[in-house]
Amino acid sequence: MKILITGGAGFIGSALIRYLIRETEHRLLNVDKLTYAGNLDSLVEVQEDARYRFEKADICDAAAINGLFKDYRPDAVMHLAAESHVDRSIDGPTPFIQTNIIGTYALLEAARGYWDQLEGSSKAQFRFHHISTDEVFGSLGETGAFTEETAYQPNSPYSASKSSSDHLVRAWHHTYGLPVLITNCSNNYGPYQFPEKLIPLVILNALEGKPLPVYGKGANIRDWLYVEDHVRALCLVLTEGRPGETYNIGGYNEKTNLEVVEAICRLLDELAPSANLSHHASLIQFVKDRPGHDQRYAIDASKIARDLNWKPDEIFESGLRKTVKWYLDHRPWCHRVQDGSYQGERLGL
Repeated sequence: MKILITGGAGFIGSALIRYLIRETEHRLLNVDKLTYAGNLDSLVEVQEDARYRFEKADICDAAAINGLFKDYRPDAVMHLAAESHVDRSIDGPTPFIQTNIIGTYALLEAARGYWDQLEGSSKAQFRFHHISTDEVFGSLGETGAFTEETAYQPNSPYSASKSSSDHLVRAWHHTYGLPVLITNCSNNYGPYQFPEKLIPLVILNALEGKPLPVYGKGANIRDWLYVEDHVRALCLVLTEGRPGETYNIGGYNEKTNLEVVEAICRLLDELAPSANLSHHASLIQFVKDRPGHDQRYAIDASKIARDLNWKPDEIFESGLRKTVKWYLDHRPWCHRVQDGSYQGERLGL
């Protein structure tokens, strides 16, 4: 199968590409704009593989994307290109509207035009897989979990833009018949994640003896999903999912933000003890909460377990240990990332 992957230089996209090259025979075209969060260093291990090809392009550039469809002639699209950080969306929503909404529209139109010209089995087997987030559902109370039938209630510019893209994908299926698949996942973590996100930011700040910012009282709850478990699920959905369906992907690892930070500190105390600190947790600093901060997310992943026989391999403790060890073993990658525009400062104020 030939797969066109957008956003393949990002955190989840690069993990997906590494997995596909390692575990399958698929051929891949990685289309990425290479924004601040796109990093080809994350793909060094596959860049010489004959089945892998990279093209720098913006999904909003309709002419460029149409040209890639015509040239590459993919059997499927996996759409991961997106602006994805809530705090950045608060500081400046415009890139989120442009990429997540206008870009998804341009990609859908390119895919539809290409798919309309296919015939026979090529047309029947084509898939457009849109990768989204659980943040589109809004905030949960103390109990319950998001299902595929949960109503959308986005509360940040980021989640509103992703909700819009989900609705566009669904509309292109119902209106034009484009064979689409949608997945909504919980918070991903693992190797190669850009350090504006909670887990890598805390790891790198702690190693440098910097304060570990925890929003509010650290009581906000997220469900954590190891990225390798996520990409396994994405591949199953692409190859075995039913067109027009949505699948929720979660890790069944609900933790408060404070619990996550404290767990990282305990691992660093064990794996990288500091000569200047008795405990890394002494660096924790409670800061003003994010505007409109959703209280709790939790995913009910029973549909994908039932229909596609998927479940996560990692519990939070095992996945976090792997993640911390990876960052300890890959300090040069971290330094190269931090040499760019982001230096760990607070965003979204």
